[in-house]
Amino acid sequence: MARASLAVRRSRRRLAADTGLLLAAAAFALPLLWVVLSAVDPDAGLRVKSPDGLTLDHFDAILTADITFTPLLNSLILCGGATALTVACAALAAYPLSRFRSRLNRPFLVSVLFATCLPITAIMVPVYALFVRVNLIDTMQGTILFFAASQLPFAIWLMKNFMDGVPKELEEAAWTDGASSFQSLLRIVLPLMGPGVAVVTVFSFVMMWGNFFVPFMLLLTPDRMPASVSINEFFGNRGMVAYGQLAAFSIVYSTPVILLYVLISRRLGGGFALGGAVKG
Repeated sequence: MARASLAVRRSRRRLAADTGLLLAAAAFALPLLWVVLSAVDPDAGLRVKSPDGLTLDHFDAILTADITFTPLLNSLILCGGATALTVACAALAAYPLSRFRSRLNRPFLVSVLFATCLPITAIMVPVYALFVRVNLIDTMQGTILFFAASQLPFAIWLMKNFMDGVPKELEEAAWTDGASSFQSLLRIVLPLMGPGVAVVTVFSFVMMWGNFFVPFMLLLTPDRMPASVSINEFFGNRGMVAYGQLAAFSIVYSTPVILLYVLISRRLGGGFALGGAVKG
């Protein structure tokens, strides 16, 4: 009797957990379903409904240089350049923190962690004033530098944690053969922590790709605006919104991020597999 009662309670708990997961999945799936259906619905609105007919007019309307191609190119330049700079600087900063013990390591990491807690809106005013003084306002390189600086603290934490999983004995063998610390980082540590580098790359790129506030503040010329800012053009005056074009643009806008994940998904799925590398 007691076992039957326990089984019933477990069944109810499992049912409650499954119901909660299904509700959470529905909360995420409904907006995605709206985007897909509205992109091909000639009478797209706010409701999630099956289209009265299928049309590609929304894609024809947005696939122009001014609306889509130029902003997407700007986004790729900004986010790609900032991601490369972030990953390179994070690797160089995480290496001494992972490989060398010092009393300053912990205070530095705590300071880095504090930097990740600063709201971006709180530091944009002094950053804007600084960029005006050094002539970096309304420049792609200035926005790339700020993007990289804003993502670097968390990237250092991630990179260090992955780097700690690479055995130091592998580097010591390379040092015995005459390799420098920089050579061992490039030829041993980074290749072995490929999944970690992939995670930092995807995380940094995605966080920058969807950032609206930073380029909106630092870039002034419309031709330099990325897609995260130009999407605002679909929201017209007096509450008028081109829902179909907005949905079509959202699909095109999401494509680079999806492609990036697909390209490096194998690296994300791979483990370090270093357990036997230092035996014998």
